[in-house]
Amino acid sequence: MSEQSQTDDQTDAKLAAVKKRVGRSAVIGAIFLMATSAIGPGFITQTATFTASMGAAFAFAILVSVLIDIAVQLNVWRMITSSGKRAGELANSAIPFSGHVIAILVVIGGLAFNIGNIAGGGLGLNALLGVDPKIGGLLTAALAIVIFLIKKAGKVMDIVLVVLGIGMIVMTVVVAIVAQPPIGEALRQTFVPDELNFATITTIVGGTVGGYITYSGAHRYLDSGQTGPQYAGPVMRAAANGILITGIMRYVLFLAILGVVASGVALDLSSQAANPAGQAFGSVLGDAGLRIFGAIFWAAALSSVIGAAYTSATFLSSFHKRFLGGWSLQIATVAFIVVSLIVYLSIGTAPAAILVFVGGFNGLILPIGLTVFMYIGWFRRDLLGTKKYPLVLLIAGTLVTLLTWYMGIVSVGPIFAFLGTGA
Repeated sequence: MSEQSQTDDQTDAKLAAVKKRVGRSAVIGAIFLMATSAIGPGFITQTATFTASMGAAFAFAILVSVLIDIAVQLNVWRMITSSGKRAGELANSAIPFSGHVIAILVVIGGLAFNIGNIAGGGLGLNALLGVDPKIGGLLTAALAIVIFLIKKAGKVMDIVLVVLGIGMIVMTVVVAIVAQPPIGEALRQTFVPDELNFATITTIVGGTVGGYITYSGAHRYLDSGQTGPQYAGPVMRAAANGILITGIMRYVLFLAILGVVASGVALDLSSQAANPAGQAFGSVLGDAGLRIFGAIFWAAALSSVIGAAYTSATFLSSFHKRFLGGWSLQIATVAFIVVSLIVYLSIGTAPAAILVFVGGFNGLILPIGLTVFMYIGWFRRDLLGTKKYPLVLLIAGTLVTLLTWYMGIVSVGPIFAFLGTGA
């Protein structure tokens, strides 16, 4: 074998190793993106707010949200990765201009999410440093822009956020143990609730899998290069792992808050500086616990501001190819953050109420995108590169689509009322 051939073989081997490493990183990134998008400040505040108001009955809403999450994410991940196309492009291929409609809804929903994320940043800095939530929101948005534009700072922040995320899980488990929640009652009402509230279910579904979150993980997975129906197995496992993380975290957080509420502690849900989850942690771990929680809550908000803005901006590629990358996408992402900040600073609604409302709003628009994807699964499998598609996924997805339409219709009034009355 010639020296040139050996050199070419070594180069090919190195390229293959790099490609494999990049692919693995993208898969992990997809799981992490979906999980962190779902476990943001809205997720935390919604869980604390509804646990405080509904008690153990909120457990049933969590169960329903997890089941809906499974049906939605498994279908969306599989269809997007099998086709190798982003959601807007795939939808347009099936129904002309439907991708544009989904893109508009995701951008609107992403804007609502980001207003809530900036509000969450304000609450986090308020708990950590005692600053006014509005000023905290301003600082969070400004730092998010800096981190997004400086790639090295972003890489460092990724590591910090992973550490803080683990810290949040550990703290939540500690609070859940110390607070001693009524586990027996929680388990009973997980399946037989004393109270059923569709607005609550729609809100936490929207906060966990609505808006841009529906497509964020699947879009990130495309970067792995593992696209096509032959990768269906790994795709399903990746999606299931992300769902498992969010489901467990939501239930543990619910138990932690339930223990605090059951002990007689009254949480503030409506004032301008209300942070029900922070209050619950503070009541168990004291002032130090409140400040540590504030740091983690702020970090979750900061990462969510960047993630929501970037993912929402990528949907603009449905209208023009220039938004597939480069400076156009960066400018759009920064503009998204700035607009979200301006809206947040101009409205007088308490941050906690905003965080609850945005989940409900994204729950309202969720069934529209699901309807298009179910149409593709039933009638346009040619776009997925295969004639075969799991019937059980289609049936589950269709039932969930019908359920989300019904919940959305009956929940419109109560969800928008969150803005006027607080949570």
